[in-house]
Amino acid sequence: MTEKPPLDGSEGRTWMEEGRSQTQLTAVDGPDEAATDDGDRPAWDSKIQYVLAQVGFSVGLGNVWRFPYLCHQNGGGAFMLLYVFLLVVVGVPLFFMELAAGQSIRQGSIGVWKHISPKLGGIGYSSCMVCFYVALYYNVIIAWSLFYMGNSFQYPLPWEKCPTNVTSNDTVKECAGSSPTSYFWFRKALNITNSIEESGEFNPIMTGCLLAAWAIVALAMIKGIKSSAKVMYFSSIFPYVVLFIFLIRGLLLDGALEGITYMFYPKLEIWGNVQVWRQAATQVFFALGLGYGSVIAYSSYNPVHNNCHRDALMVSCINFMTSVLASLVVFIVLGFRAKNIALRCVAENLSVLNLLASSGSNQHWWPWFNMTDVSTVTLAEYREWYHLYSSMVGPKITDCSLEQEMNKGVEGTGLAFIAFTEVMAFFPASPFWSALFFLMLLNLGLSTMFGTMQGILTPLMDNFSLLGHHRTLLTVSSCALGFIIGLLFTQRSGNYFVTMFDDYSATLPLVIVVIFETISVAWVYGTDRFLDDIEIMLKWRPPVVYKYLWKYVCLLAMVSLLAASLLRMVFKGPTYTAWNQSTASEMTLEYPGWALAMIIMLIVFASLPVPVSYIYSLVKNRWVRSTPSQVEVGQEMRRELYTKCSSTEQPDSHFHPVHFREDEVHPTPAFLSVGNEHYRLLSQEEDEEEEEEEQDTGV
Repeated sequence: MTEKPPLDGSEGRTWMEEGRSQTQLTAVDGPDEAATDDGDRPAWDSKIQYVLAQVGFSVGLGNVWRFPYLCHQNGGGAFMLLYVFLLVVVGVPLFFMELAAGQSIRQGSIGVWKHISPKLGGIGYSSCMVCFYVALYYNVIIAWSLFYMGNSFQYPLPWEKCPTNVTSNDTVKECAGSSPTSYFWFRKALNITNSIEESGEFNPIMTGCLLAAWAIVALAMIKGIKSSAKVMYFSSIFPYVVLFIFLIRGLLLDGALEGITYMFYPKLEIWGNVQVWRQAATQVFFALGLGYGSVIAYSSYNPVHNNCHRDALMVSCINFMTSVLASLVVFIVLGFRAKNIALRCVAENLSVLNLLASSGSNQHWWPWFNMTDVSTVTLAEYREWYHLYSSMVGPKITDCSLEQEMNKGVEGTGLAFIAFTEVMAFFPASPFWSALFFLMLLNLGLSTMFGTMQGILTPLMDNFSLLGHHRTLLTVSSCALGFIIGLLFTQRSGNYFVTMFDDYSATLPLVIVVIFETISVAWVYGTDRFLDDIEIMLKWRPPVVYKYLWKYVCLLAMVSLLAASLLRMVFKGPTYTAWNQSTASEMTLEYPGWALAMIIMLIVFASLPVPVSYIYSLVKNRWVRSTPSQVEVGQEMRRELYTKCSSTEQPDSHFHPVHFREDEVHPTPAFLSVGNEHYRLLSQEEDEEEEEEEQDTGV
């Protein structure tokens, strides 16, 4: 009988420890066929389906509006180099770890970590909680995209010009003080209050859009991966088509070259800033979807011998290249926007100079270029003149700096619903480009949303058989519950709650989850044994460098990220950006006391399952040890049976074998080697015969 050598305490424990019965994943007839104990488990129809699902989940809205902003604020090309470094040494190893764990154990996040150790089962429940948090507010963003896409089918676009006041026939003050796109976003779409403390009534239009968003998710996932995978063919591929279309169109815009130059110009001094490292690590962490349980859920539907190492490298590369592609599009658009704002500034300043000239004033600092035909004046000519005579022209004439406009970074909803909408209003056939852009956002959001919901549903169905038998009802009920709780985000102050959930509900709990995932694989189970199991799956052994990355580098990086995030939260204090209607501008406010309590509750509730599960397992084990178990009773009955067999008495014909519950300690089954890497369960007769042979030979 062949088995792996025992590990010492530092390298972890075997699959069959921690007081539970486990069987090997595969009991096969041939080297390429894997039959599991869950033969009715759904599976991907093809490899392309699985890759699209993983790419669709990992490539989301953050690639379009978060990564470009971080590049913009943190040194352009220098930030990209830092991001690639952290992606290679932290992101890819952790992503590979989750893929391999899900594929080998073929369970959702709860089942995977319970399999390694029942004491760590809370990791999976924490993942489910965070997925639920994210699903609540992520679908609100999808609802916003639906609203804007619906408003794109009109010409001119409703955010192109400021509306006029019906009574005074003047431009609405709030719009005149900001911009048409800002006014449409804050007043028409959100009808936002001045702070989170002013809740306001429900926004009926956004409530309807949120209902439609949840209905789409429910219909796409009602039959599990069989239905959602078909939707993935469109939702995962379509955003790339749109990004390439926007890239080609954007390269023809005036200002595109300036935007690209600004993006790739490296500022290496940012590498000395700790906060830049924190932001880069956080972006790597969220870009790959680590800790959500969705990566594990998707990989659990794979064949056992699928090359998950190649998948980890491929998906990570696609994710990074998508971020670069999206950044190119964003910087081209921002360059075009900045160039237009700068040229409008030149036109306004020249009109002031023309008024001075018409009044008869004659100054030696008059521009040498033609002031009457603004179209012939370039931005470079104006800035050259301004730098020579800026001290003489007075405060009414300003510098029209393209770089200054580019430095005004926008992210998140500000990038998608304000900056991009402003640019698309300048495009010929603007409704077409607007509808295309928001359809892309809709698909990016949906593909991520499918993965997030899978991170909730798969673990629940795997661990609770009743839920597994009612997949459709569970899916519809989860979506209905998400819509009801999501009404919090459709009131007038709902945008502030979206910001709260985005900033605080997922970051810290997910980092904690990944820390415990890494500990469970690297220190509880053991990296050597984990690599052995991967070798059985892949039929080749991954490089030994993964052992040290999992045990030391990744764990240290995650602990450092957790510490940096906690310190920033404590010393800086939670704040949010509010829109002031009277001044038509944004302002930074501190959260009130009840909102701070809500933030703490969100973090605690998501992190609580980890210690609770550990304590529960300890208490349960102590209780089992202190009470006679059915195992001891069964062993006593077995000894009594052997005693009867050795005498002239016959065993009781009414004797029945003792059946043990899954959560009790009982002997693990024996395995017989079949070939080099497959095992089959020995029958009782074979097991007894082998024991007799060992006794006869003195082994």
